[in-house]
Amino acid sequence: MKRLFALMSLLVVAGMVLSACGGAAAFECTDALGCVTYAPDEPIRIASALVISGANADLGLDSQYGVEIAMEFRGQVAGHDVELQAEDDGCNAEGGQAAGQKIVSDPTIIGVVASSCSGAGVPMSKVISEAGYFMVSPSNTSPVLTDPNIAWNPGYLRTAHNDKVQGAAIAGYAYNTLGLKTAAAIHDGDPYTEGLANAFRESFEALGGTLVEYTAVNVGDTDMRPVLTAVSAAGPPEFLYFPIFTAECALLAKQSKEVSGLEDTVISAADGCISDAAAEAIGDAGEGMLFSGPDISFTGDLYNRFKNAYKANYGTDTLSVFHAHAFDASNMIFDCIEKVGVSDDDGTLHIGRQAMRDCLYATQNYAGITGNLTCDQYGDCADPKISISQLQNGEYVRIWP
Repeated sequence: MKRLFALMSLLVVAGMVLSACGGAAAFECTDALGCVTYAPDEPIRIASALVISGANADLGLDSQYGVEIAMEFRGQVAGHDVELQAEDDGCNAEGGQAAGQKIVSDPTIIGVVASSCSGAGVPMSKVISEAGYFMVSPSNTSPVLTDPNIAWNPGYLRTAHNDKVQGAAIAGYAYNTLGLKTAAAIHDGDPYTEGLANAFRESFEALGGTLVEYTAVNVGDTDMRPVLTAVSAAGPPEFLYFPIFTAECALLAKQSKEVSGLEDTVISAADGCISDAAAEAIGDAGEGMLFSGPDISFTGDLYNRFKNAYKANYGTDTLSVFHAHAFDASNMIFDCIEKVGVSDDDGTLHIGRQAMRDCLYATQNYAGITGNLTCDQYGDCADPKISISQLQNGEYVRIWP
């Protein structure tokens, strides 16, 4: 009996030792798209791909700063620092493709705040999606990017408005508020510019207006007079809308003053041409010119704190109109990391890629600077509010609503 008791005691002790040595069960990733694992002392890695050089740099840097301020305000996420890899989307398809491929070549990056320009977003979203990553854009507004029959890809979301909303707003302002019944629209073939010009056309005609000309310029063109002359000959229109980017926008604005027949035409651009750089490029020719874009008359303590940090960190007021959308996009990502991430006892963090997608698409009534955001199944998350501004003495002054 003594020998039996001793043997049983030995087995009990051995079991206790084995249990202690084994600890908690090792994490096993069952996520359909795989998991990203960060050791206790490793930072969570996210990427951005925004236009941070060239003529449209103010647009992308404005969003880039929004991401960086979100990181600053948030501090650690799920017990880990956050590290940002910043890429340039070039505001074109080639840049978006290249940035996307570079990002997905790094398996330590969990997701992306990208892109600035819809033209970059179309190819980038395909690359990001096929690699199992996700991206949340602060300023892609082209309707095609959340249209499953055209260019939507799983893992793509945005906090920016859909330009179907902006097109309807500027059409309604021209037709109902200004009382103008004829219009023309010019784009440059980019998904953003063509999508918004078309949304304006459809809404203006639905209201009862007549579009006398719908045409395009090429990116890089410097002589806009032939196109503007054709627009004048077709009407001339009472309202001319060209929702394109800084360089071509400035040229159209200035050269429209030189074309006979357009002297009394009200001209308007959009958010791709709202920045200090754009106002400077347009110069005196822009006095009284209209611009549609997101309503950024945000209020509240958080936005005041954000603006103060922006000024302190970068020495300037906000550069363009999508900084808060980038801030909200970043915080949606951080919230989902904390919701779906699994931490080991030693602080190792495991994040499922499909779990992140599911979490982001399930966003409901997220209280951001830009409003209460709720995502649909194709990634439209914005609380869309559009305003009309007017250039007055080189400053964009909100005049509607």
